[in-house]
Amino acid sequence: MALMFDAVLMFALALNATNKNNIIDVQNASCEKDQSGPWIFGNGIIQLMKTMEMEGLTGKITFDKTEGFRKEFNLDILTLRVGGLQKIGLWNLSSGVDITSTYDDVVVDAGEYFKKNKLRVTTKLSEPYVMLKANAEQYSDYKKYEGYCVDLMEAIANYCNFNFTIQLVKDNSYGILDKATGEWDGVIKELIEQEADVGIGDLTITYDREQAVDFTMPFMNLGISILFKKPTKKEPLLFSFLAPLSVDVWMYMITAYLGVSISLFLLARFNPYDWENPHPCDPDPDELENKFSLMNSMWFTIGSLMQQGSDIAPKAVSTRLVAGIWWFFTLIMISSYTANLAAFLTFERMTSPIQSVEDLAAQTKIKYGCIGSGTTLSFFKDSNLAIYQTMWTVMESSQPSVFTSNNLEGVERVQKGDYAYLIESTANEYYTERKCDLTKIGSLLDSKSYGIAIAPGFRYRNLLSSAVLHLQDRGTLHILKEKWWKQEKSGGMCPVEDKAGASTSNELGLANVGEIGRAHV
Repeated sequence: MALMFDAVLMFALALNATNKNNIIDVQNASCEKDQSGPWIFGNGIIQLMKTMEMEGLTGKITFDKTEGFRKEFNLDILTLRVGGLQKIGLWNLSSGVDITSTYDDVVVDAGEYFKKNKLRVTTKLSEPYVMLKANAEQYSDYKKYEGYCVDLMEAIANYCNFNFTIQLVKDNSYGILDKATGEWDGVIKELIEQEADVGIGDLTITYDREQAVDFTMPFMNLGISILFKKPTKKEPLLFSFLAPLSVDVWMYMITAYLGVSISLFLLARFNPYDWENPHPCDPDPDELENKFSLMNSMWFTIGSLMQQGSDIAPKAVSTRLVAGIWWFFTLIMISSYTANLAAFLTFERMTSPIQSVEDLAAQTKIKYGCIGSGTTLSFFKDSNLAIYQTMWTVMESSQPSVFTSNNLEGVERVQKGDYAYLIESTANEYYTERKCDLTKIGSLLDSKSYGIAIAPGFRYRNLLSSAVLHLQDRGTLHILKEKWWKQEKSGGMCPVEDKAGASTSNELGLANVGEIGRAHV
């Protein structure tokens, strides 16, 4: 109104000044007569207004003589608060925006607002973020819910001094954009339509959602990860003690054993030094005895292999040379066997068939999928990276479908085997804390964050963001995650050594050493 008043006043003054010098003749308008063309006094009045100066309701009024734009003026920046419109800053051409309102002013205004209004929070049930209590019927409002996000909202409410109420979203969705119609559903839709003030949960901040609603500072960082079943421990086989050496090596050893035994037998037969007097008291016996019969030669060789020795020994240079070579060979083989046997019997070798997303994409035996809607599916569907495009093509064409309706369904499919579930890392950590047969494979595929969604135009977004940063600095966010991931709802069930999924050293059990006894029997 002030601008309109000043504009009319300026025009009136210019019109009056023109009329003093020239009598302005105003003709009657006619619908029949052609009156096209500019008013003959119009340009003169405009040029006169460019040279005029005056004090109006909006301050000093002057114009640029070339373009005719107003110059040297200030604009007040106003905001609507509980008490009405309030000036929070100033704007002018030379210095730009100058905000004079302080954070304390916002806190005071928020306090006045929340005395009369509760913050309306919309969400969906999602473990461990928002869950119904076991005895929920005994409570009312948000008290019947529990979880990480419920505790987070309570902490923010205590810091900002407000009350809130929780309502579940009608269609059980966080918000998916229908690109054909441009319409949103779920939490995002309720915020756009002002049915709620904020939305919370495992709600990922994305570009499309950021264009529709506002977000606070992130309260949790995460990425897509791979959930897979740990390799199972295999029972020791009957001849597992033979595992340290390959079949070829065992065959070569048997061949070498037989060859050395026969060589000793033949050399001892042909060499006179290995023939002995069977009766030491008789200096001139009729017959000599050779102790290296075929059976004794084999006994001597096997005794050397078992490091037990023998009651016979070669005397000739040739047989001693063969025996020495055999002893050196058995020393190397027994040492190598003993070292490998300890490793095979005391270390559980549980190597997963996949170690990374590249391994997963390169094979066809293990199926993989994700939840049937949301940011994880959109990541693969819209990715420009060749490996993720290939994975999306495989997932989309797989029969039966590899997509799931929720995370619990995906976890159950992983536990059945031959299925890898692509899931957000926070959910991955939650389930591996409770199901010891599951493990996380590889590193994160992307990086993203959870944030609190704010309805468009809600003026306390900065206040909520400040509260999130305050809780982060104090370590409250970390404490809440430790509580709901590792303590509540059977968290922390899996021993530390089992979580790693790596090989662990254990003492020998009956199952390990018993196989050797059974083989002997």
